[in-house]
Amino acid sequence: MDFMRNLLSRTLGLGSEKPEKVLDELTIEGVAKFMQNEKCKNVVCMVGAGISTSAGIPDFRSPGSGLYSNLQKYNLPYPEAIFEISYFKQNPEPFFALAKALYPGKFKPTVCHYFLRLLKEKNQLLRCYTQNIDTLERVAGLTDEDLIEAHGTFYTSHCVSMFCRTQYTLSWMKEKIFSDLTPKCDKCNSLVKPDIVFFGESLPSRFFSAVKSDFPKVDLLIVMGTSLQVQPFASLVSKVPTNTPRLLINKEKTGEGESFLGMLGFGGGMDFDSEKAYRDVAWLGNCDEGCLALADLLGWKKELEELVQREHAVIDAKSEGETQGASTQASAAEKGAGSPVKPTTVMKNPMNGNESQAKLLTERTPEEPSPKDGENSSKKVD
Repeated sequence: MDFMRNLLSRTLGLGSEKPEKVLDELTIEGVAKFMQNEKCKNVVCMVGAGISTSAGIPDFRSPGSGLYSNLQKYNLPYPEAIFEISYFKQNPEPFFALAKALYPGKFKPTVCHYFLRLLKEKNQLLRCYTQNIDTLERVAGLTDEDLIEAHGTFYTSHCVSMFCRTQYTLSWMKEKIFSDLTPKCDKCNSLVKPDIVFFGESLPSRFFSAVKSDFPKVDLLIVMGTSLQVQPFASLVSKVPTNTPRLLINKEKTGEGESFLGMLGFGGGMDFDSEKAYRDVAWLGNCDEGCLALADLLGWKKELEELVQREHAVIDAKSEGETQGASTQASAAEKGAGSPVKPTTVMKNPMNGNESQAKLLTERTPEEPSPKDGENSSKKVD
């Protein structure tokens, strides 16, 4: 092993960096203090489904509540088949039925999403790498330049035919899905698929080019709401410089598996507990609570809470206006047809209340301190 380490160090330049401890302490307090240092200019965030669960969107792998545990009604050969490109091309109906239930526009961004926006506004966010396809980062105010949607997005769609590849908009796809129609290309009648990455498809080329340019200059890596189970996204934690601190905000510790380079002593898997730990911090608990705790330590908590409340009010007002407009159009259509106008009852989406987010923003008084890292690290995972 020593021979291999020395060989790679000489020939490839790997391992030449001597690890330096840049955090005063391996706690969320230590991370916050580092973020207030002028050395912390480029923050990269890696996020997964866990940052959207408080919006009502299930994650994938949580036992019982996760998406893969609740797909029985689709009669799939196995849960992951709903996101496999070969299965989709033969049986697209299960995916589009699921897409209708989880479609972007039905949910509001969470505290985590707006924490990302605050990082941008504070000129610290270099990039957000997201596994999510719900577009909530965009709704919260991040732009194309801020985002790398590693697993694609619902924002655009394309014909699956390699000879056509006609692009379609979010509104076009939404109309098809909510009319219970299987989306077919207007030009060639092939299937049209949202631009999300299915198993069996390559990640967007921009993902690889951005990783190459971004990760060598990362000052702080924040990982939130992901099990780090899916490659190549999971491997990104090992691509930051060896001196770069890494903060995990998650229900449980993850990313600790040793990569090949990690086994050779060149970084790799995250190390929270060993005697050699020098840069990795785990804050265990609800992701929204973790972001509020970090924001509190940075002096941003009130600003974050006000941002969430203000933006949610704007989204609610827009949604109410659209609902009233749809009701007015329906009433006019019925009058024009000579039919008696029936009272319109608007059913509120039970998953769109963001009750858990509202509770987080109101249950603690401004004087009440945020949970300390040590308190949350002892929480049991539900």
